[in-house]
Amino acid sequence: MAAVPGRLQFLSWIPFKIGQPKKQIVPKTVERDFEREYGKLQQLEEQTKRLQKDMKKSTDADLAMSKSAVKISLDLLSNPLCEQDQDFLNMVTALDTAMKRMDAFNQEKVNQIQKTVIEPLKKFGSVFPSLNMAVKRREQALQDYRRLQAKVEKYEEKEKTGPVLAKLHQAREELRPVREDFEAKNKQLLDEMPRFYASRLDYFQPSFESLIRAQVVYYSEMHKIFGDLTQQLDQPGYSDEQRERENEAKLSELRALSIVADD
Repeated sequence: MAAVPGRLQFLSWIPFKIGQPKKQIVPKTVERDFEREYGKLQQLEEQTKRLQKDMKKSTDADLAMSKSAVKISLDLLSNPLCEQDQDFLNMVTALDTAMKRMDAFNQEKVNQIQKTVIEPLKKFGSVFPSLNMAVKRREQALQDYRRLQAKVEKYEEKEKTGPVLAKLHQAREELRPVREDFEAKNKQLLDEMPRFYASRLDYFQPSFESLIRAQVVYYSEMHKIFGDLTQQLDQPGYSDEQRERENEAKLSELRALSIVADD
């Protein structure tokens, strides 16, 4: 899995320069393993953020849709035609009831998705700042390790006089705890990053199953609601084509009126 661009710059290999040891203190295979595992987690972090954002946008759009449908049916109910035509009033009342039922089920679905999908995504994403901080501490420990290793090498290359040997001994004593600290941090991350990455399957599977169930329940209810509405509104033997022709005929009559005629 490719690393997220720009996120692993501080982990890349640093060429020899002043202040850097000549000795390869971390095997290149270990560094590549580390970058690979951390790169996978960085991609997981980005994907988690994107999915959480998309799920929020989706549920907001769902709610806006059902609220708009209810608003339209209420606007139709306030239309003067409803006071003049009982059949039209019955039709719009049936539509209004259906839209309110749809909105109620939609709200239930969104609440379920918020609780079982969006919130778990948010909680999972909250772990990454601590992970990234642990990686930064490991990087700082590596830089300290390199600096002190270079210091040891400097004294090892000098003529072995008394003062040089004393400084070499002191440098080695300074290096030992720093090396052990880096090795401990490096080992912990190499052990735990793959485990963390693998845990995503068990963590997210219940959420995605809940998402599917919520959608299935919602659309099953929508099938019932609109099936009931169809039975209330349909006129036997009256096809869509016939309705369209009747609408065109009515529109032609309206256009024939002098008040809407073209100048």
